[in-house]
Amino acid sequence: MITYNDAMQSVPLGQKPSVLLANGFSQAWNHQIFNYKYLLQAANFGDRELQLKELFKQLNTYDFEKVMKRLVSTQLVLEIYEANPQLIETVKRDQEVLKSALINAISHTHPPLPSNISDEQYTTARKFLCSFNQIFTLNYDLLLYWAKNKNNLPPERYSTDDGFRYPTSWVGHGTNQEVHFLHGGLHIYDTVSGIKKHKCTEDGVPIIDQVRENLEHGKFPLFVAEPTHAKKRARIEHNPYLNYCLRKLRNLNGTLFIYGHSIADNDSHIFEEIKGAQVEKIFISIYGKADSKENQQTMMRAKNQFFGFDIEFFQAETTPIWSPQQAKIP
Repeated sequence: MITYNDAMQSVPLGQKPSVLLANGFSQAWNHQIFNYKYLLQAANFGDRELQLKELFKQLNTYDFEKVMKRLVSTQLVLEIYEANPQLIETVKRDQEVLKSALINAISHTHPPLPSNISDEQYTTARKFLCSFNQIFTLNYDLLLYWAKNKNNLPPERYSTDDGFRYPTSWVGHGTNQEVHFLHGGLHIYDTVSGIKKHKCTEDGVPIIDQVRENLEHGKFPLFVAEPTHAKKRARIEHNPYLNYCLRKLRNLNGTLFIYGHSIADNDSHIFEEIKGAQVEKIFISIYGKADSKENQQTMMRAKNQFFGFDIEFFQAETTPIWSPQQAKIP
């Protein structure tokens, strides 16, 4: 496979590519925190702890989305067979319990302060981000948000527009928004007066503490945690911010990088929008050995998903996201 630098150097002169970031972006900073196994250990399912933990065990997975898909399938089967309505309601409630537990686990395992990441790491991340025109992310965490806001660090004069205006209200339309949280994020929340974002208060209260305080009062951040691409699209289309970000994918042209995504079918709503754009070349990161079973499946999904497109795979480990040393890996 080619390296990240090889891929960047092949981009036509004068063209600035765009990027779609997935969980690999955050895992590149800390694989221990940003993975489903760690989140499952931290999750609290309340009075459904025994049943839901056993479901993870029997399905031999740590993946919340896989378990959610099974619950949705189970609900469908039970409804078709006109099973006990109380049982159907229990399965539906477990879906909500699972979603709430995931959101709570992410907020409680998340690094509490921006200072948990070093200036050197932020600088490397900002240099990586400034290589792109439009930035799309599927991640809920604050790492991208923190990095983009570290305007006191190099590169000089690099800043991005997330569509929010003073003090914390999203406008989107009529702005030069170039950072898009496609599935929401910990710092974004919905109110009766519109979409808002958290930022560190004048009293110095960190964003993550504001999120936790909201959760204690039953107020959840804007999250898309539905199990299927159809349900995700439906959730997105009913929210002005999310729908705006999704539609922006259609405006893409030239070269697109996809970093840290397994090209799973449950994000087909994202890929459908990309396929409706004027993208000429797609570079997709692969972590680890290209001939591993998992990576072979990822590459096959990519070829099927983007059939007819010019796609090429590059070695994820050579991408200097949080450490410049990553670019030196052969």
